[in-house]
Amino acid sequence: MGTRSAVAFGKGTISGVVPSRDEQPRYLPSWREVGLSWARRMLAPFHLRILVAASLLATAAVVAACGQATSGRALTVGSLKALHRSRTSHVAIIVMENEEASGVIRNSAAPYINSLARRYGLATASYAITHPSLPNYLALTSGSTQGFTSDCTTCQVSASNLVDQLEAAHVSWRAYLEDYPGQCFAGAGAGEYAKKHAPFLYYDDVVRSPSRCRNVVGFGALAFDLRHGQLPRFIWITPNLCDDMHDCSVATGDRFLARTVPPLLRELGPHGFLILTWDEGNASSTAGCCSGAAAGGNIATVVAGPGARRGARTAKPVDHYGVLATIEEALALPRLGAAANGANGNLQPLLSTPLPLP
Repeated sequence: MGTRSAVAFGKGTISGVVPSRDEQPRYLPSWREVGLSWARRMLAPFHLRILVAASLLATAAVVAACGQATSGRALTVGSLKALHRSRTSHVAIIVMENEEASGVIRNSAAPYINSLARRYGLATASYAITHPSLPNYLALTSGSTQGFTSDCTTCQVSASNLVDQLEAAHVSWRAYLEDYPGQCFAGAGAGEYAKKHAPFLYYDDVVRSPSRCRNVVGFGALAFDLRHGQLPRFIWITPNLCDDMHDCSVATGDRFLARTVPPLLRELGPHGFLILTWDEGNASSTAGCCSGAAAGGNIATVVAGPGARRGARTAKPVDHYGVLATIEEALALPRLGAAANGANGNLQPLLSTPLPLP
């Protein structure tokens, strides 16, 4: 057994028993080393618990966010072969959400979209106007963003729009909005429906007109009109927040299109066509064209249906104003706002029939 004495530990000393030679350790740590070792042993489990908790919270947040968005039901239209074939040529547009062309074209998660792009026409230099969503929807329906720079849901605008043109020319129309409550609902949203993706409800002369409000309808009306061969000449389709890829995946949006587009294509008539486009690219994208009119990202735009050229491609720049110009020309309507500017392009290279449609 050792003798009692004072032992030095680094710069400090303590009183205690000095071990005999056989009992003495080869190394005596300093107070600093003892403290650090103790701190590491105590804090390591704490840090591990923090990391595990943070990981679990992040996972739960992702799962919760995914669980909030719900894809809509398939249209109840029965057998495709039994659907009506229209003698009138129709123009339809479906607007999807927030994807660059590179996120959709040649993406294995979007087999149906890519089958349409291969079979029909694809605009490879198509661009959105700006960010966020709403100004792009107004551009597609009025030829102007109307000065909007946000997704406001309580604002309205008094401006000439596509509905004015259609009704002046006695062209039938309907806007089909998935999950829409109906009756010119003025709220920001309901379920997976979002007003910011329903441009017609921002125009004063639409929401203040009972007859025009009756033409803004839900998907139940779309299924009915398909089953009974009652599609209007101009068809606008807004999917819900999940089916349009805003809150859900590209694969979810592709499945929506795979179940919705086939009956629509069947009823577009001998020279009718569908425009499938996206409102904007990624939020950080400023890719654009057309003398600076567009800077909202490089988006995919596909033209499909009986009036589309098979396997066509165009690299000519086109933006949302050019898409509106194509719709107007197809239906023999005058040009609204920037749609009158040829620098914004058009989709005619992807069409097999000269415009206006017969």
